[in-house]
Amino acid sequence: MAALRYYYSDTISEFLTKSVDEIIGKLTLASQHDINEETSGSWVEEIESLRNVLEPYKDRGSVYLEYNIPRMGRRADVILVIDELIFVLEYKTADNKFTHEGRTQVWDYALDLKNFQEGCRERIIIPILVASSEKDKNCEFVLRHFEDDVYEPIQTNCKLLSKAISLPLAQIPHSAVKHSDIRDEQWAKSGYEPTPTIIEAAVALYEENTVDDITKHGGDIDKAAAEICQIIDYCREHRRKAVCFITGVPGAGKTLIGLNTAIDQFNRGEKAVYLSGNYPLVEVLQEALTRDYIRREKVKAKQERRKPCTKEQAKSKVKAFIQMIHHYRDLYLEGTEVVANEIRPIKGYFHSHTDKAYIPAEHVAIFDEAQRAWTADELKRFMSKKKGIKDFPYSEPEYLISCMDRQPDWGVVICLVGNGQAINKGEAGLKEWIASVDRRYQDWDIYMSEYLIKSGDVSKEELARVKRQLRPREDLHLKMSMRSFRAEKVSIFVNQLLALKHEDAAATLKELTNYPIVLTRSLDTAKQWLRNHARGSERYGLLASSKAERLKAISINVRYKPDFVHWFLEDDSDIRSSNALEDTITEFEVQGLEIDWACVAWDADLRLNKDHTAWQHFQLRSGTKWQNINKPINQAYQINAYRVLLTRARQGMVIVVPNGDHGVPPDETRKPEWYDGIYRYLKDIGIKEI
Repeated sequence: MAALRYYYSDTISEFLTKSVDEIIGKLTLASQHDINEETSGSWVEEIESLRNVLEPYKDRGSVYLEYNIPRMGRRADVILVIDELIFVLEYKTADNKFTHEGRTQVWDYALDLKNFQEGCRERIIIPILVASSEKDKNCEFVLRHFEDDVYEPIQTNCKLLSKAISLPLAQIPHSAVKHSDIRDEQWAKSGYEPTPTIIEAAVALYEENTVDDITKHGGDIDKAAAEICQIIDYCREHRRKAVCFITGVPGAGKTLIGLNTAIDQFNRGEKAVYLSGNYPLVEVLQEALTRDYIRREKVKAKQERRKPCTKEQAKSKVKAFIQMIHHYRDLYLEGTEVVANEIRPIKGYFHSHTDKAYIPAEHVAIFDEAQRAWTADELKRFMSKKKGIKDFPYSEPEYLISCMDRQPDWGVVICLVGNGQAINKGEAGLKEWIASVDRRYQDWDIYMSEYLIKSGDVSKEELARVKRQLRPREDLHLKMSMRSFRAEKVSIFVNQLLALKHEDAAATLKELTNYPIVLTRSLDTAKQWLRNHARGSERYGLLASSKAERLKAISINVRYKPDFVHWFLEDDSDIRSSNALEDTITEFEVQGLEIDWACVAWDADLRLNKDHTAWQHFQLRSGTKWQNINKPINQAYQINAYRVLLTRARQGMVIVVPNGDHGVPPDETRKPEWYDGIYRYLKDIGIKEI
């Protein structure tokens, strides 16, 4: 039997007839955790406060207690459905004070319901923060409306709670449909299809939720996750080794599948490791999971009357399955040497070739952004310069597969591959993974989607050489971006924009009705737009190309490198947070991560020719002039940098194109015509000016 979304529900009329003890009993039975005196006391206070104010509505609605918000890994204290309006109540019974954190929390609950629960899409939602004994003068009853019908939180104490409920019912126009118990239950059980950020998803998965709990049901992700699980089980049972490719558009959920696989195998008792060369992504995920583990550990330790673990202990636990790819690579270099163009164990260093120190601890290794693994030349250069190893014989894909090949029985290498996201030199791309299997590991199986086989990313000749090893699986390609729950075609629009397909981009833009994209020449205007649109704990921030050095004239310095962990994780009370709008990060720090609302500042490093038919690529040299970027591969990196920047926002973005310099004498590095051309192009395809 599936778990209910709430611990307790009833019509208001029935709720008022039940004793407090009877309701507490049902809540306790429904809870999966031991109930302490603090929790029980809070429930009593909540129930009694509701009984004092709900009498006028006993034939007009329903009550839900401890209502699950899976994406956030929390439960809303109370949901009231009265006359089709939805009230979300969060009680603060311990400190009895209004806090910014409490206000943000209840607003987040309301926004989550509106954005992800099907039954809320046409409903009005009023979040209410209840601080039991807060002074009357500190209560706020202003009804501030937003376009999506989620109101700004009301703040009240228990004494004035009746006003917090009666005021919206009296002043907000709403349906006069007669109350129906059946309709309320249909609402409560309506589809929940969340789209979490990768940070939220990692935390939720670590708390032993499933992909099915926290993402859109029945989508590409569910199918791909199930397919991967089957492949791992097959390889374990039949003692096979395989490399498996998961591909998809930006934001389709490849990283989510990788994390889910690592955590799922870990929870099953099978060692697996998620690896990425994306240092910011790994650092942010490790810190987020560590903080969450400590938060949960403090609660558990208090219940068990013991000391909680230290942050070092928590981080060590997290690092068991999320690591930097370079640390993994270097670990299995220890005790090896290059012999006859191969990596072999140093004689006498290990007891044998089956020594545990030589063989990876994990049977499953997941490589995120596998297309960014290094070429043979790049790895050879690095090994010679940094490790003192001359003539290293492998590319990075080849070497990473070789580590898993040391397993005497079975092993699976899972490659998460993003298209159009290569942003740095020395990246080997998908072809090198295929070529590596062809050269050295012809007894391995290769799993990939039919889409990838037909895409042209790997040539027909290369595929023909590994035809015997190919195992097509359609569900290994993710066709739809889930980064923006407001508009799934954002990545399509960005691709068309960067490909200079004017008419196609204009047509796609018209379809993004729920995803605002706006344009301005003023950074201050852009910042205010972000602040006006963000609510609750929604994250917003400034993004720019790593080569956008003349944005320094408008106070965006891409050479200054802020602490990206604080940028992504701190709230808006911290000046290091993205929400402070003081620090800017580039494509290198934001790739693989996302924010809700983005300001993308566009510099003259990527500009248009006079007739808008081609991009021109530049980088600043010597602080006095822009220099052409002539190498096609470096031009592609620059386009991809803007692709990354323009696909980071989940809910909407503002693009800032400065005016350039009109001074006398003019600044030759900021000619107005360069910026005007970019601005006209964006405006001509239909991006609205603000």
